[in-house]
Amino acid sequence: MDNITANASASPVMDYVIRQLTPEDEPILWEMLHQGLSSPKKKQLPTGEIVHRPEFARYVEGWGRAGDTGFVAHSKKDGMLIGAVWLRNPAARSDAPPELALVVKPEHRKHGIGTALLTQLVRANPEQSTISLSFVTGKPILRLYERFGFKVVKEQPHGVVMHREI
Repeated sequence: MDNITANASASPVMDYVIRQLTPEDEPILWEMLHQGLSSPKKKQLPTGEIVHRPEFARYVEGWGRAGDTGFVAHSKKDGMLIGAVWLRNPAARSDAPPELALVVKPEHRKHGIGTALLTQLVRANPEQSTISLSFVTGKPILRLYERFGFKVVKEQPHGVVMHREI
């Protein structure tokens, strides 16, 4: 798949490129997972060790296995990491829907980058009609998924399962 070049409007002109993730990108996903675990209300990131807790590490550990897919956004100017979206089948349950993770660094949010990343993922995986989202219950990000046609079909203690008709 070709790289996608975009310009984040409404920001100080930020040109970025979106490319497909590869197995070599596991370190990028660890960094994005760490960013994603930060709370918008807190000014500090949680400690780096938090990503290695089993409930979080499962999103990244051993990246590149069958079914792993996603995209990453980098600044065109300096290559700085901006955000990533990835889809992964749970290793423990073959009957469970794939889990989706979407993270945009806080300083780059609200400029359409999350929408651009999710657009790439949905276009590249049109057969994925059901996804699992963890740790998003009640967060505004749910509205983004709803704009893509996903609807909550199951609420869980730490997340939701969403489905869209294809």
